Amino acid sequence: MRAIKTRLIVMNFLQFAVWGSYLTCVGQFLGKVGLGDYISWFYIAQGIVSIFMPAIMGIIADKYIQPQRLLGLSHIIAGGFMAIAAYYGIEATHIAAENIANKEFVGDIWPIFIPYILSVAFYMPTIALSNTVAFGTLTRAGLNFVKAFPPIRTLGTVGFIASMWLVNSVSFGLELTAQQTYMQLVVCSILGIFLGIYSFTLPACPLNKSDEKKSLAQRLGLDAFKLFKSKQMALFFIFSMLLGVSLQITNGFATPYIESFSATSDSWFANNPTMLVSISQISEALCILMTSFFLIRFGIKRVMLIAMFAWVFRFGLFGVGNTEAAMGILALIMSCIVYGVAFDFFNVSGAMFVQQEAPKAMQGSAQGLFMLMTNGVGASVGTYIAGKVVDHYCTWEGGHLISRPEFANGWQNTWFIFAGYALVVALLFWVMFKYKHNPNNIAELKH
Repeated sequence: MRAIKTRLIVMNFLQFAVWGSYLTCVGQFLGKVGLGDYISWFYIAQGIVSIFMPAIMGIIADKYIQPQRLLGLSHIIAGGFMAIAAYYGIEATHIAAENIANKEFVGDIWPIFIPYILSVAFYMPTIALSNTVAFGTLTRAGLNFVKAFPPIRTLGTVGFIASMWLVNSVSFGLELTAQQTYMQLVVCSILGIFLGIYSFTLPACPLNKSDEKKSLAQRLGLDAFKLFKSKQMALFFIFSMLLGVSLQITNGFATPYIESFSATSDSWFANNPTMLVSISQISEALCILMTSFFLIRFGIKRVMLIAMFAWVFRFGLFGVGNTEAAMGILALIMSCIVYGVAFDFFNVSGAMFVQQEAPKAMQGSAQGLFMLMTNGVGASVGTYIAGKVVDHYCTWEGGHLISRPEFANGWQNTWFIFAGYALVVALLFWVMFKYKHNPNNIAELKH
């Protein structure tokens, strides 16, 4: 039993280490090679592929290819495409170096963007596939996955943090650390291909032999849209989408913002933005342990409100934070700590609420709909809007994303706009969402 858990821990550690190598710092690299204006598009595309790719791969894993093998194939393909993106990243680095004197230089996005997005398209389904492999393997081993899986999943967050620290601290022979260069894509590629090969050694997960016939809409999870007939569920999903708008904003722009202070100061925090932001993931790992207690004690409405107001503080503290004064540094650290509450109280409690309220035959589709509304539609729309706001108030100069000359506090204005949006969503949810909390329902679901 211990061996099985250990193997699944390695799988989860690498699963999220792949993601952590670039998710929060790819914007720094893009800015260095003249592609800073396109940061939002790299995150928008991730949201778009999250809408349909997991469902398609889920169908394949159910009927055609064993999940652990499909997991391996997906990681190898994703790693291969990321290696191509890294190759063109090298070319972009050389071109940017030749145009360093031209402050208005903007590189060619397509050679990096296309393989990057193809890589992400094959990576995103592996999050669900790795869960499928873990749940099935634990069940066949006679273990209760409800109790056995959380510690295994927590090691995934540790993997995410470890790769963030790696790319933040190691230069791999270049002048800049990997967080600022194409080497983060190389690290992602190597980890992904290694995990792909490792996945083929995992215990077999038999295909679903059920003779139950399902329509294409059911297989894609589209039947869950029937839940919109309930006013309460419709409001929940709509507000999930509105709150999902906030999810990728700091992933895309937090590290470029913190790094912008290195243009005027030599603060350790300004030079190590990825490591500073990793506090967010540490907080996430700790806060996930509190969600069940808060959900049972206070109910979904209050927990969601806590998450929404946490997003207000997440953005607001970034607005008043800086790396040049003790209080400014403290504000950035507090923003990262608050992230754990903002992210976990929304995602984990929301998933538990959906599991409780959706009909049993539709629970899987309902979870898919929750992910679609938040990480798909909401995150894509939010990142697009965030990119427009950032472009309005800030500009790239010398590899740093700084406030435009006409806006003395451009970055601060940007973060306060995001905070204001989160506050409006929270207040509307407070007024419009009606729900009578029954602690026993959540308690039973937990056990």
